[in-house]
Amino acid sequence: MAGRVLVWEDHVLRSSSHPSAEELVFNDPHAPHPNALLAFGKVLGRIKFEVLKSRRDWDKHEPKMWARARGVGDEELTAFTLEEDLVLVRSAPTSYGTIILGKIRLPAINDDLGEGYIHIRPGLVHSIHDPPGGSTDDVIFHSLFTDEGNKDPDGHPTTWRAVQTKETKLEFFNE
Repeated sequence: MAGRVLVWEDHVLRSSSHPSAEELVFNDPHAPHPNALLAFGKVLGRIKFEVLKSRRDWDKHEPKMWARARGVGDEELTAFTLEEDLVLVRSAPTSYGTIILGKIRLPAINDDLGEGYIHIRPGLVHSIHDPPGGSTDDVIFHSLFTDEGNKDPDGHPTTWRAVQTKETKLEFFNE
């Protein structure tokens, strides 16, 4: 899946230090355990900030990216809670910590495609990255997945999607 990653500038790593999907061994998607809720809780404010920032930025040059959220106000869009709406997580160990992926339901979005979701990568993901040590004090937000898919013969995307469907697989993204 091709995608654009929005990163928290203070925590950008050089591309040479980013692991590839082939180098990572993720566990199967599962409901979040208490440690995942704690980790995501450390960056919940940042996640909500980045959702709104992403929508504003994309609306300037490609409003199709957040089309499923059209007409939904900022407060409604970010009215998700981890306890109710963090529905799936996956994680993979790295030499510098753990990469966590999360699928968060957006309660304000339920259209002809069904419920809406965002994919988050804290730590290193449109994800959460948890450096070694077992503490959640060092969890950082990394990115929000925005899919620029279905490339034409010239390599240009023909579809844009920040709000995923329930069926969209929670996979590693690092672009």
